[in-house]
Parts: sequence; structure tokens; C-alpha cells
Amino acid sequence: MIPDLPANIDDLKGFLAGDEAEALYHCALEASARGPVLEIGSYCGKSTIYLGLACRRNDSTVFALDHHRGSEEHQQGEYFHDPDLYDASAGQVDTFREFRRNIAGAGLNDTVVPLVAGSEAAARHWQTPLAMVFIDGGHSLEAALTDYRCWTAHLMRGGILAIHDLFEDAHEGGQAPFAIYRMAKASGLFADLGRINSLGLLRRL
Repeated sequence: MIPDLPANIDDLKGFLAGDEAEALYHCALEASARGPVLEIGSYCGKSTIYLGLACRRNDSTVFALDHHRGSEEHQQGEYFHDPDLYDASAGQVDTFREFRRNIAGAGLNDTVVPLVAGSEAAARHWQTPLAMVFIDGGHSLEAALTDYRCWTAHLMRGGILAIHDLFEDAHEGGQAPFAIYRMAKASGLFADLGRINSLGLLRRL
């Protein structure tokens, strides 16, 4: 049982299974006692809420990084396109309004710090060590590699690296997250903490 979960959490837009959400919460609860958490790919804030509730218990912070223009699969004509999140006046997907509404509704405005940017731009002058990095951004190989290379260097020793949407079978989902997960395991820099559904967990050595 996770304290203070919004009553409408299951109705929020997002792609996080219940067991994955619970695992993220408990990882963030442990990690945020040592430092801040970074989420890459916040979408409408469902996973951010689980991370934020954990961080709030330790008076810590979630940096929620997303350009809020949708990943490749969210664009018009793609499988996961949601017309409700399309800004016709701008001709672009815009998830930031929904994100802000959900974070405010969960009472997490003082815990969650939105970073509305791409990975590379946000990481360019980053200085803060991170206790947990959750990669759930774009599923192209270029996007996943950028997220991995930009942010794992800032993960402190003992910190947790979580990667979402791991599918060995290409018929089940994109292969880029699984590629960076294998890269992390092969690097010798991480201990494998196992998998929960499509969520892979590792600890920085």
C-alpha cells in the first residue's frame, strides 16, 4: 500500500503497470534518502507521482525531464497518438498541461521540478549527483542512447538505474530500451537487481 496515492491514479494517462509503479516507488524511497531522483520521459506524470510521493517522504526532489512534445510513437498517425494531447494551434503534441495538472492534483508541486527540454540540452551543464535515474524516454535507438550516455555518468555510487519498456521480442515492443539495458549490464558498472515486468533495475557499483 502506497500512502497518499491520488484516488484517480489509475485513470491518469500513462503506460506503467501496477507492479512496475510499486517497484519504482520503493526504489525511489530508498534512493531519495541519499539524493535527488531524475526521471527521463514524464509524459503526463503518472510515474512522476509515484517517484514524487517517495521523494516527499525524504524531503527530496524529482527532476522530471521531458520536452513534452511526445515520443515518435505519440505523433499523429502513430499507434500511441492521443488526440486529447494534440495542440492543433501549434501543430504539435503537448503533454505539459496535463502533466502540470496531475502533479498539482497529487500535491507534489514542491517536490517535482519539471525540466522542459531534451536530454542533451538539460545534461550539458548538469552538476548535481543523482541517487536514481529512471529512463523512460524515446524508443528510437538514438534517443535511448542519448538518455543513457547523458545521465548515467551523474548517477552516484550505490544509486539505482531503472529502465522501462524492456522487451526481448520486437513484436512486443521497441528494442532500444533493451539495448541500453544490455549495455549497462555489460559495462561492469552495475549490479543487476532484477526485473519487474518490463522494468529493469540495476545498482551503480
